[in-house]
Amino acid sequence: MAVKENVRPGGRSARVQASVHKAVRALLQSMERTDVTIPLIAGEAGVTPSTIYRRWGDLQELLADVAVERLRPDMRPVDTGSAKGDLEAWAEQYAEEMSSGIGREMIRDVLAAQDNANACKCYAFTREQMELIGDRAQGRGERFPPVDAVMDRVVAPIIYRILFGDAPSADHVRGLVADVMSSEAVAATPPLPVSARKSG
Repeated sequence: MAVKENVRPGGRSARVQASVHKAVRALLQSMERTDVTIPLIAGEAGVTPSTIYRRWGDLQELLADVAVERLRPDMRPVDTGSAKGDLEAWAEQYAEEMSSGIGREMIRDVLAAQDNANACKCYAFTREQMELIGDRAQGRGERFPPVDAVMDRVVAPIIYRILFGDAPSADHVRGLVADVMSSEAVAATPPLPVSARKSG
């Protein structure tokens, strides 16, 4: 069953979402994942099960929705002073967080949902972070590869290894960054002219 609402709600709907999300996180910390049910979540959140079914459709869609909110970045990428340093710092932290037990569970929850809207949101979150790093690099007059190249050659290999192999090491992640930063894609992306950097 598809998610009933895809926009971020306001007012009472926002309070219901916050309460249900909090209940899910609390139950996942206190009991086995396979024992968590919608009636238990409803009781913990102080809402009726029908409220949850009406809004999320089923348990997996709710778990995916909770995972997406936890995957939403809560800060801008670290500014290290260089494009390569910024991308390395972001990628190493991303790989560490996503390969943790909680990170793997969140990835599985998002991918297990029937509606791919939540997966698209995760992609958009990550792409936005790459765009921020790229914009910062351009503002410094540095070259930076196209965002699609970074997604394909840094982010995608990290997630693939987490899903189907061992967690990528810091050395491996730095190698991915070095590869994309030294590629022909970077050479083809001119830095902003000085006048544009000053006006921005």
